[in-house]
Amino acid sequence: MKAKLLFSILIASVALMSCEKDNPARNDENDVSDDSGTVVTDDNAGSSIATDDKDDYISNTTFARTVSVVYSESGAQVSGADGLTVDVSGNDVTITNNGSEVIMYELSGSASDGFFKLYSSKKQGLTLNGLNLTNPAGAAINNQSHKRTFVVLKGESKLADGSSYTDAVDTEDMKAAFFSEAQLIFSGDGSLSVTATGKAGITSDDYVRFIDDATTVKVSSTAGHGIRGKDAIIVSAGNIDVNVSATGKKGFSTDTLIYFGGGVTNITSTASAGIVDDELTGAAGIKADYRFEMDGGKVTVNCSGTGAKGISGDNVAYFNGGELYVTVTGSNYGSSSSGGGMPGMGGPGGGFGGNSSSSSDDDTSKAAKGIKFDGNAYFNEGCYVVVNATNHEAIEAKGKLEISGGTVYAYSRSDDAINAGGDLTINGGYVYGRSAGNDGIDANGNMYINGGLVYASSATSPEVGLDANTEGGYKLYIKGGTVIAFGGIERGSVISVPYVTTNYTKSSAYALCDGNDALFCFYAPESGGSGMYIFSDQLKKKGEYTLLKGPSFSGGTKLFAGQLVEGAGVSGGTATKLTAN
Repeated sequence: MKAKLLFSILIASVALMSCEKDNPARNDENDVSDDSGTVVTDDNAGSSIATDDKDDYISNTTFARTVSVVYSESGAQVSGADGLTVDVSGNDVTITNNGSEVIMYELSGSASDGFFKLYSSKKQGLTLNGLNLTNPAGAAINNQSHKRTFVVLKGESKLADGSSYTDAVDTEDMKAAFFSEAQLIFSGDGSLSVTATGKAGITSDDYVRFIDDATTVKVSSTAGHGIRGKDAIIVSAGNIDVNVSATGKKGFSTDTLIYFGGGVTNITSTASAGIVDDELTGAAGIKADYRFEMDGGKVTVNCSGTGAKGISGDNVAYFNGGELYVTVTGSNYGSSSSGGGMPGMGGPGGGFGGNSSSSSDDDTSKAAKGIKFDGNAYFNEGCYVVVNATNHEAIEAKGKLEISGGTVYAYSRSDDAINAGGDLTINGGYVYGRSAGNDGIDANGNMYINGGLVYASSATSPEVGLDANTEGGYKLYIKGGTVIAFGGIERGSVISVPYVTTNYTKSSAYALCDGNDALFCFYAPESGGSGMYIFSDQLKKKGEYTLLKGPSFSGGTKLFAGQLVEGAGVSGGTATKLTAN
């Protein structure tokens, strides 16, 4: 029976539940059922997902023998296949293993018109040793075995399909230049380049995993997804480079889980939203239907297509570690556009505003957002997330959004930088939310700031730096941490920490000092609403402070592309005395 990855790993996760039970990110997601009817919760799937499945390590498998397939333009040669059913026609090679042996198949040589097809009742390995194989009529490698398949890369290998799949069998799937019914686990110190012009680049109807630091995989698809694992895509290590361009396609696509624990992944997409099979379909760099989790590695996503998202998911997301860079420059598809807020009131030169909203994806429109999840999104200690979006939100969770640590940088030229459909909570970390066209940080429920260092900047009135849904009966609560907000905050806010406020000059350097000690050093945005607020539990009510305009900074740590500097030396500047409220 084929293992369902998401559920089979729960057994390994149980041992970790005790150490995760205090993690605020592990809560109240939708329950799902496995094939046996057992109810499992997303909470219990923890950050141990698929990272320690010993069966995925090739060193734990013993191969009975190696079958060699050598391709050449004069025809393929097969050796070591005694007892197997072998069919060779030119460079079209089909092997069937109905026995009990676990076999390694080593493919090498070059052919411009051929394929390798495998049927097996046992797990197996595929060593690609300097293989250069093109099938103009379908998949170059077509693994019809439903058992775990190890892919070992040696030297430089290349695979390519053709624009039409006339080799397809009605009763079988063949969805990619490299297709497998079973899990594909990549290792080895070689490289693989896949060029797909008919369908996807690499597809497994189970899961795809990259497990070796030395492995390099490059995929380019002009017709389908880059890499698709129906049950999961797991990047534990390695170097993966994906480029996609077809309408409605994704760089990474899964019905269930996408997990990053290590490695370096680069995804470039020029794909746009559009009509696919009579239905409007969105494009994305990464699409995870059930769950996205990042615990490590470095991931870069660049999307330029109309209506394309950087990372999209139908449910929940966890950002626990690693570096993530997302840039989305495409325009929106159809009628999707940003919304405006209600007129503000009060505050120095601007002040307090109302909630804004933006249109959702529907049957006629797709928004070009940086990161968007239909459920909840959690950002935890160890994550480093940088998102830039040109024409819609940079970061959005339709459910609640929680930031408990790490660094989260979000910039939008035209819509909210950070948006939550429900409550938005910041408990810690470094958070930057800047919009040149809407609110800096926006919640359609309550917004709670309990800790951390937050820099928020909005467009001009009626937009505000921090916006909660007052019209719906919700509020902004600032209970702790430090907030530097430009363009005002939500009206009716509940402020439990001291603050100072004044007007500011765009693009100027500022330092708020307590005597000779610089508490906060930062640069004002180059555009946006008037009115600057500094809320902090480091201030004292009625305390006297000095705000320096135009000082010079030396040393320190630059945050948010240099907009905020920690631990810097300060000299010069024009002084203004402020009293904390």
